[in-house]
Amino acid sequence: MNLITLPSGLVGFNNQTTEIVETISDREMYLLHGVLSRDEADGICPHCNRRMHIHNEYEVNLKHLCFGKRLSTLRFSKLRYFCPSCGYTQMQSVPFQAQGHRITCELYQYAKDLLAYGFTNKEVAELTGLGKNTVKDIDLQRLKEKYTIDGEKLIKPERQARFIGIDEFKLHNGHKYAVVIIDMETGHILWLAHGKKKATVYSFIEHVSLEWMDGVEAVACDMNSDFQEAFEDRCPHIQSVFDYFHIVKNFNDKVVGEIRKDEQRRLHEEGDHKGADSLKRSRYILTSSRKTLQKKDGEAEKGKVISKGSTLFYKEKIVRKSGHVDKYDELLSQNKLLFTLDIIKEKLSEAYKMTDEAKMAKEISEIMDICKATGNKHLCWFKRLLDNHFEGIIAHATYDISAGKIEGINNKIKTIRRQGYGYPDDDYFFLKLFDASRKGYVRNPSTNKIPQEK
Repeated sequence: MNLITLPSGLVGFNNQTTEIVETISDREMYLLHGVLSRDEADGICPHCNRRMHIHNEYEVNLKHLCFGKRLSTLRFSKLRYFCPSCGYTQMQSVPFQAQGHRITCELYQYAKDLLAYGFTNKEVAELTGLGKNTVKDIDLQRLKEKYTIDGEKLIKPERQARFIGIDEFKLHNGHKYAVVIIDMETGHILWLAHGKKKATVYSFIEHVSLEWMDGVEAVACDMNSDFQEAFEDRCPHIQSVFDYFHIVKNFNDKVVGEIRKDEQRRLHEEGDHKGADSLKRSRYILTSSRKTLQKKDGEAEKGKVISKGSTLFYKEKIVRKSGHVDKYDELLSQNKLLFTLDIIKEKLSEAYKMTDEAKMAKEISEIMDICKATGNKHLCWFKRLLDNHFEGIIAHATYDISAGKIEGINNKIKTIRRQGYGYPDDDYFFLKLFDASRKGYVRNPSTNKIPQEK
């Protein structure tokens, strides 16, 4: 009995018998026998234009679309022709076989659609019954067709970007990094390259051309001086912008955190162990803004549940605790230097809300004066940081761009790497990143449905 209907387009393929030949991972494999029709052109020698003889016959198996849980394979015979005049040999053509693979065009397209939708290689391999290397080859070919010219050179940006962002990310374990450049308005990746030096910027400019770079007004970047110097060297009209996130991150990590440790040591040395203990587990409070702490206390008053309890695994419900603002005020009242840090945080926040460069420059200058007046080595370091990047900092008043999108891309990079359990092939990994940035999401297998087979 014929259980499976062959799709249209298999010219000359007549379904004769269907049988179960094996079971793979609890999935039945159906074998479909058929006859491949002959094309008149197959029997004509392309060299001497004479009729060729049938020299041999070979049995061919092609994997076909899966039908529910069932896998399927097409089996038929293919002829080999021989020209007695010139000695040329030729195999009979199979119009429905995917080039370079032992699968049908329909299965190739279905796997390609799943990959384009966002399914991982492992998921596609499990759904279609294909090997992981075959799935990778299909995906690599799909990505090259979409984002490269003849698989050798990346396509140029589709639109002119006004603002771009640049950042490095960890490529492999060890000191191996890569640079990503994105369009800040669309979030699309424009360039990926190994390393994190000036050469990566120069290669990007060469790729898009100086004419294209003339349309770029500003670049959002971190404190990496190589990136800033490279853009100033080749494209001096582009303004580097250092956003609030990177300034505050440096302030919290290298100033607030270090001063807290210094104060703990000082209090212990002076015998004030109670005061030193009060600074334990206070890093989150000291690095948060007062607005954030007030929000936490408001949630605590409403009894916000942070983590639901479970009777199944004996987990207790966790409710938001209060007292963040009181604890913060207590720390500030006990330590004059911590109070100074609070003033600097508030002034930084206000400075980055300004839209006038002159006013922002005045506010940043006041912060630098406060840092210098304390004489603290960590605050003096922060003063030098602001001084060295002064122009890029106050440029934020004119170009209100942040590294939020590029940091989001970095998180997406980590997610894609985890989904694929690592990608040793960097070219393939980079193309996957190009594709993910244009989709705007990383598919969640628990919520997205599988597209129907064609």
